Amino acid sequence: MDTIKTMTDEQLVDLFSNGNNQAFDVLLNRHKNRVFTYIYVIVRNRDLAEDIFQESFMKAIITIKQGRYVDNGKFYSWVTRIAHNQIIDLFRRERNENTVSNEEFAEVDLFNNSKLCDDNVEDMMVRDQVFRDVRKLMQHLPDNQQEVVRLRFYEDRSFKEIADMTGVSINTALGRMRYAVLNMRRMVEEKSISLAY
Repeated sequence: MDTIKTMTDEQLVDLFSNGNNQAFDVLLNRHKNRVFTYIYVIVRNRDLAEDIFQESFMKAIITIKQGRYVDNGKFYSWVTRIAHNQIIDLFRRERNENTVSNEEFAEVDLFNNSKLCDDNVEDMMVRDQVFRDVRKLMQHLPDNQQEVVRLRFYEDRSFKEIADMTGVSINTALGRMRYAVLNMRRMVEEKSISLAY
């Protein structure tokens, strides 16, 4: 373990992409305080900062495991950029939800507004199939990982809510989600299942 702690970020990313989960734990511990502080300074809400932090590291895990991480020697900058993009997406969603136009003559295109349109049948069928596939994979996970996946993706709960509901810390909830994703990804790779839509 001491040897792994002295490795560079890039060595740890490479180790993690080849299946060593302990390498990601070292990366997470090495950068979690700085990344969380960066997020918190911008959003000024601890629960929201924790959710964005966890989503950012989940995206990092998935990107690395998919082999899409580009070795540029700046893991911290890369994961901070992911967090920054998550924050921007959040602010955009909030702005769009809270925007009300007072202009009397503003034109509203009711026929091309995606918020007012239902998904087409094909999209719904594909999404339903993906959800069914994920539910099948979930059955092979330990109970505590199944619970976190269900609460996060099927009930749209925040990690704070999940921690409160399951009686564990937020870090434990995040860890369970991370291992659930890793386990499901392994099952997908072993069985050559396609979940993309």
